[in-house]
Amino acid sequence: MPVGLSFWTFQALSYLFDVYQGEDIDSTLAEFALYMAFFPVTISGPVCRMPDMLPQFRAEEITRWSDISHGLRRVAVGVLMMQLARLMGQGILAGDGINSGFDRTTQWTGLDVWCLAFGYGLQLFFDFAGYSHIAIGVAQALGFTVPENFARPFASTSPSMFWTRWHMSLSFWIRDYVFFPIMQMRREVWWRNLALLISMVLFGIWHKATILFLLWGAYHGVLLVLHRVIESLERKYDWTPPEKAWNVLSWAGTMCLMNLGWIFFRSNSLATARAMYSAIVSPAAYSTHLLTGSLYLLVSSLAGGYAITLLTIDILRSDSVTEGHSQSALIELLINWQWFWLAPAYALALLFVLIVTWSHGTSTAQMMYGNF
Repeated sequence: MPVGLSFWTFQALSYLFDVYQGEDIDSTLAEFALYMAFFPVTISGPVCRMPDMLPQFRAEEITRWSDISHGLRRVAVGVLMMQLARLMGQGILAGDGINSGFDRTTQWTGLDVWCLAFGYGLQLFFDFAGYSHIAIGVAQALGFTVPENFARPFASTSPSMFWTRWHMSLSFWIRDYVFFPIMQMRREVWWRNLALLISMVLFGIWHKATILFLLWGAYHGVLLVLHRVIESLERKYDWTPPEKAWNVLSWAGTMCLMNLGWIFFRSNSLATARAMYSAIVSPAAYSTHLLTGSLYLLVSSLAGGYAITLLTIDILRSDSVTEGHSQSALIELLINWQWFWLAPAYALALLFVLIVTWSHGTSTAQMMYGNF
């Protein structure tokens, strides 16, 4: 099939749906062709919509240097993230990564399955969020703003929050053009929940028309419905849990449930998925591990490194001195001299990843979402 077929089909469909629903879109044929062939997003999104893009196509403003600079920085971040995804797939040692854990292993312990589930979630995130950074950065350097695709999904405290932060342009597309129209056919609560389940099943089948992706979509549909039920019970009985403790528990539970779903997404067969889920629920399967220690080290290191990076970003974006509170001397130094240490830190990180990945072969990094 042609590269990017599903993404520019989504864009064309959204145009038709918007026109049908009465949106004031008076684009010319040339503008529609530009919308369909806007090269930064044609391969794998983010999915754009004509009402957002048309005013930008017609704008006569000159692209600012700050937009170009910020766009190129996002491209640089995306390149590093995609290389990190490649590192996770290959492993620190050749053939000792997430890919071999799924493809070459026939037995797993409970610890192995958790490692692969969390590792694949990170791998997919680094790959697709990295690609999205590149696409959004290129568009920004050209003077255009396209939709964001990820917003710290691993900080989510509920399945609903996760799907408003992961692959956002497609999630919102499914919400607006599939879920809402189906939901509005009836007013009953059960129908709304069924519409949510149907939407997520279609979401899964969009990735690939197999039983595994159907189950993946159904799994997340059930999680979303259960979250709605829990929220309704909290309102019904006026129950307010302790905020801090509940947030921690909600985050931990959400991360476990969301990452377990990747087993359906990544497994090579239904029998493989069944074996991996069986290992998770078997207490005897936690006595040892079969995957190598280097893979456990890689997954935990990148997860911890990503968390530290987000914390550092929050610090750098804060003011050096907030009202009534002085930052520590170290934090002020990091903020005031960030452009002197950020570039070398980035270069060293990218160089290290490239050396490790290139030592396994010279093949170019693969964009994982190109498979769907």
